[in-house]
Amino acid sequence: MPTSTADNNTEDIVTDFYLQSVLATSLHTREQCMNLINLVEANAIVASQTPSIGVQLELSKQQRLLYSHLGQLRELNRNAILKVRNTKQTTAEARQEIDRLHLQLQNLYYEERHLRGEIAACDSYDHKYQQLPLIPVGEFLEVNPEHTEDDEKTLMFARINHELSERELLEQERQGLLKKKQGLIADNKKRKDDLASLDKDLETFIDAAKPIQKIFEKQY
Repeated sequence: MPTSTADNNTEDIVTDFYLQSVLATSLHTREQCMNLINLVEANAIVASQTPSIGVQLELSKQQRLLYSHLGQLRELNRNAILKVRNTKQTTAEARQEIDRLHLQLQNLYYEERHLRGEIAACDSYDHKYQQLPLIPVGEFLEVNPEHTEDDEKTLMFARINHELSERELLEQERQGLLKKKQGLIADNKKRKDDLASLDKDLETFIDAAKPIQKIFEKQY
């Protein structure tokens, strides 16, 4: 039986090898059905008549061929069902993996956005060291030429350490001057106390000499 145009179009559309074998088996089964029908019609077989032995043998042969094609179709159908189940399971597993990866990607996007925000906050943060009254870079390098090749970060650390050293020296000088000041204050206080005691002694002496002075004033 010749292949129809629709069958040719179907074969052009379906490119999967397994599906093509299903279509071919289906086509053969249909052709076998048509052959069997044509055989019955050609011999004018009806239910009330018994066909000849030759016709019966030919019918039996065509039926076995039909049953063979139907058996192949059933097997292909079972295999197709199993393939569909396996494909669905594989698709479900792939979808779960895609969902997991998508969620992980979203988490990475959120983490990236958070980190970018933290970096921006750090870049815009008003660090206290930037407010330190450090000596100019040129002046610092003149005093410390070993830092000429340092990068910006290392140079900043060196300038801060230099400022710390200078402030520690100034603090030591301040503490020395403070101790000296406290010593002078103590000396001044002692001298004031001595002068106050001397004034008191003088007043006592003057008071004690007043009677003698009065006697001399009476005699002379």
